[in-house]
Formats: sequence, C-alpha cells, structure tokens
Amino acid sequence: MRNTQLGGYLPDWLGDFRKLKYLDLSGNSISGPTPASLGRLIELVGLYLRQNFLKGVMSEEQFANFTKLKYLDLSQNQLILNLTSDWIPCFHLSELYIGSCKLGPRFPVWLRMQKNITYLDMSSTGISDTIPDWFWRSFFQISDLDISSNGITGSVPNLPDFINLYYFNLSCNHFEGPLPNFNSSILSLLDPSNNSFSGAVHLDIGKSMPNLEYLSLSTNNLSGEIPLSLCHLRYGAFDLSKNLLSGELPDCWNHSSLIIVMDFSSNSLSGSIPPSICSLPFLESLHLSNNNLSGELPLSLKSCARLNTLDLGQNGFIGTIPTWIEESLLSLKILRLRSNKLVGNIPPNLSRLRALQILDLASNNLSGTIPFSFGNFTAMKLSGEMNRTILKNYTHYNENVQVTIKGIYIEYAILLPLVIVMDLSNNNLSGMIPEELTSLFRLVSLNLSENHLTGEITKKIGALQQLESFDLSRNNLFGGIPSSMIGLTFLSYLNLSYNNLSGRVPIGNQLQTFVDPSIYIGNPDLCGFPLSQKCKDDKTNQGLNTVGEDEQNDNSMNEEGSEMKQLYMSMGPGFTVGFWFVFGPLLFNRKWREAYFQHIDQVFNVVYMALATIFTKFKVCNITTSQFVTLNCICNFFPFF
Repeated sequence: MRNTQLGGYLPDWLGDFRKLKYLDLSGNSISGPTPASLGRLIELVGLYLRQNFLKGVMSEEQFANFTKLKYLDLSQNQLILNLTSDWIPCFHLSELYIGSCKLGPRFPVWLRMQKNITYLDMSSTGISDTIPDWFWRSFFQISDLDISSNGITGSVPNLPDFINLYYFNLSCNHFEGPLPNFNSSILSLLDPSNNSFSGAVHLDIGKSMPNLEYLSLSTNNLSGEIPLSLCHLRYGAFDLSKNLLSGELPDCWNHSSLIIVMDFSSNSLSGSIPPSICSLPFLESLHLSNNNLSGELPLSLKSCARLNTLDLGQNGFIGTIPTWIEESLLSLKILRLRSNKLVGNIPPNLSRLRALQILDLASNNLSGTIPFSFGNFTAMKLSGEMNRTILKNYTHYNENVQVTIKGIYIEYAILLPLVIVMDLSNNNLSGMIPEELTSLFRLVSLNLSENHLTGEITKKIGALQQLESFDLSRNNLFGGIPSSMIGLTFLSYLNLSYNNLSGRVPIGNQLQTFVDPSIYIGNPDLCGFPLSQKCKDDKTNQGLNTVGEDEQNDNSMNEEGSEMKQLYMSMGPGFTVGFWFVFGPLLFNRKWREAYFQHIDQVFNVVYMALATIFTKFKVCNITTSQFVTLNCICNFFPFF
C-alpha cells in the first residue's frame, strides 16, 4: 500500500494480522502515533513506514516481539525512539532507516548488536556525540551509510577496509582533523561537506575512487593545491567550494570524462581558466567565483556549449564581455560576471540567450547604454519558459548561486529556478532606462543603481507585476515617480535615493507600506508621505480648509448664540401665558372653581379606596418585611393615607 494517498491514524486492528511478514505504508499521509498493537506482529520481517506524518514515542516494548525483523524503515517521520543505552534488541537487522526520527543525543550503543547491517540511515536524528571506535570496526561490510545533519564530533579514521562502501554521507556535522582516506573501487557518493576537516586533499583521491559520481568537500578548512588526480574522475559532479585551496586550476581534463558539475568557488585560486576545462563534453555547471583568477575570458570557454551556469564573479578578469557568449553558450540560464574589471559596452545580442534567468554584470567598469534588446530575454518574460531545474542531467548536486536581492547577498539553491534577476548596478552606464525592460514580466529583482542613467522612470514600470526588489538609486534620473508603481503589489524593497526626482510620492497599495524616508533621500524636490517635506498644493489645500473650518465654526457659534437668546426670550411670555391660561378662569369664575375642586376630591377618594383595599389584602396574607416596606413607601407618597 505504498504511495496510495492513505490518511488518518494507524488502526489498532493491524496487530490482528499476526502472520503478516511485510507491512509497507510508505509515502502516504498517515499521522498520529504508532499503535502498541504493532508489537503483536511477531512474524514481521519488513516494516516500512517511511515518509508519513507519524509522531509520538516508540518504546522498547513495541519492538520486543520482532524476533524476525530484518528491514526497518521509519525515516522522514517525527517519531521519538525511546530506547535506553543498555537495550538489547531481539532482532538482527540488515537495513535500518531512521532518518529524521529523534534518537540522540547519545550515540545508540544498541547498534553494536546489529553487525549484519548493510544500509544504515541515521541522518537528522539529533545525535551530538562522538562515534565510538567499535562502530568503524563493526560495520566495515556496510554499503550505504548516512549520518549527516547531526552534531557528531570527533575525527574519522582512515577506512581502507570499507571496500563495499557505495554511498557515504557524513555532511553537516562537527567532524575535524584530516580528511579520511578511502580506497573503494565501488564508492559512488562521498559527501563530508559542512564540517571542519583540515589539511590537504589526498593527492590520489581521484585514482583511489575511480567510480565516484559525486564528491563534495565543500565548506571545510582544506588547504593546499588541487590534486591533479581529480582529472581522473569520470562521472557526475565534484564540489570543492568554500575551502582554503590555493594555486592554479588543473589543466589535465580530457574529453572522455562525463563530469557535469565543477565547483571551485570561494577559495584562493589564482591564474587563468585552463583551456582543457571545456574539453569536458557534458559540462553544464562551472563555478569559479570568489577567487583570485585573472586574465581575459578565454576563447576556450566557447566550446562549453552545454553550459547552463557560468559563474565567474568576484575575480580579477579584465577585457570586454566577449560576443561569442551569445553565439555559442545558448543554453545559459545563469551568467554571473559581477565584481571583476570588465570594460566596454554590454553586447546587445546577449538577449539571444533565451533561457537566461539570472544576468549579473554588477560592479564592473562597463559603459555605454543599456541595450534596448534587453527586453527580449525570453525566460524573463514568458511564464511558459520557466526553468523547473537548472541542471538537465544531474540530481545529487543542488545548483546554487549567490545574488543580490533587496540590498543583501542571498544564496539560492532549491528555489533557484524561481529567481529571475537582472543586476547591472555599480557600472558606468549612461542614457535612459529602456522602456522595453517593462516587458520582462517575470523579473523578481531589477537593480540599475550606481550608474549615470538619465531621463524619467517610464510610466509602464507598473507592468512588472512580479517585481519584489527595485533599485534605481544613485543615478541622474529626473521627473516624477510614476503612479503606476502603485500596481507593484509584490514589491518589498525599493530604493530611489540620490537622483533628481521631483513631485509627489505616490501613495496606495504596496507603496503605502514604505515608511522609511531614506528610500527617497537625495531627491530635494520630492514631497509627500513618508517625507517630512509637504507638497505645495497640500499647504494650499490645508490653508483653504483651515479658513473654511474657522468660518464654519464662527457661523455655528453665532447660530447657537441666537438660538439660546430666542429660547430665553420666549420662556418669560410662555410661562405668563401658560399660568393665566390655567389659573385665570379658576380665579375669576366661581362655578369652574367649585367643579375643579370637586373633581380633585373624587380622584382622591378613588385612590384612597384602592390603597385601602390593597393594604387589607396584605394584612390578611401576612405580608413580609420587604413587602411592608414597599407598602409603607406608597403610604408616604400619599401622606393623606
């Protein structure tokens, strides 16, 4: 029942299938805890619950009857394995996958009993301990070992006896010391990246693992030169980025190699790009950024026709941007040449790179104008051209590129296919901003800052509906800020500072959330929110409104005063007329006076008789104190009673 979209909890009645040997519910949406009834499956050989939403505690009691269990896969869940250090399991596993389950912080001693394991995944289990020596001695026959993404400390010994090792991932831990030496003819993946290994890379690393398809030594403290034996690697990808490597790049690559990714970025390499690199016929990704490479961009790069990523940023390359880029590297999705010493005009035919989604030419000495043809980058304007992946033929390596978005450096990897960026900042570009750029509807970031651009901001800028970061600061732009910018509803970073812009800052939608006045600083003729400078028409309107309000207040006060005067003047005559209208006839007409007082007497008699009757009833019924108080109040109201 694998990958059948099952949901809900695991039912207790699963324990009734006592002859069940294999239970596979992997790749579903099952949640909740694992029921205790699973422990009744005494014939179980394989239990596969991988990639669900299970959580809660699994105790030793649930495993107590699994005497025949050989395959256990609980990975990619949120289970807590509550197993004591002195626990002795009753089974002998061949495969154990508990990645993403909570197991640590101590290294599980009970693993020592599982000497038949050939596949072991303990990644992301919260272990923050050293690996005991018995582990390396007991599992020399293992073929797949993943202990990545923990907090494991200590060193890793040389493992020449691990001749069956095919997959070894110890990345994202705190290992230190020299890089272990391997001598496995079948090792396919080796990943000790994101640790603190130091020292030199073994000179024969490429020869000792001839079938290696993926090697990542990234983010360590490795030093020395790049060994020439790497040229013997035949497959896949290798990543030596973010180390302390020095010297020059090897020039020993040959066309028989099937290398797809080469990443030497963020080291201290010098010299030029060796011509033999582009003899690799399947090379798709070349990362050489953040080194000390120099010279002109070699013509040999023209032969890297399959390149999707060319990242040469943050080096010392000189000369112009060669025109053969748009002629030969038509598969490019990422072109990053920032922070070099490139000069001259930007080739207008770069727009022929239909798949290009990141163009970063920032921080060079480029001059001339922004080509009008830059509105023709197909992947930047058509949603149907979205790149689902950067690399076409490889899955182990996560393509990553550092770009400047929202004023900061951000390294994208998993989300890289969604990043659409044009960065031409910090050059000597002049002229107007081409209106054609507004057809790049998928742009996420547009940075043209720190140039000498002139003219007005096009009114069509609101067409860039996906724009999240927009920087035109430190140019010579003039005119008003287009009101169409109100339509940039995804905009979260804006910088228009230090230009010659004038007029009112538009307000509405997303622009209303930009309350920092530094966004517009250096434009003395700008006014309105969030700037302290008010617009002239605001003052005029405010003055007119103030006068109108004062007049209205005066009128209302005058009206109130006249009404009060009229009220006071009418009270006197009204009282006089009312008094004589009622009492005048009684005073001068005897019959009316007698009839009036007789009527008053009749009313008094009626009220007296009614109250007397009520009083008599209360007496008969033995009234309570509260009722008596109430009646007494009535009598006080009529003192004649």
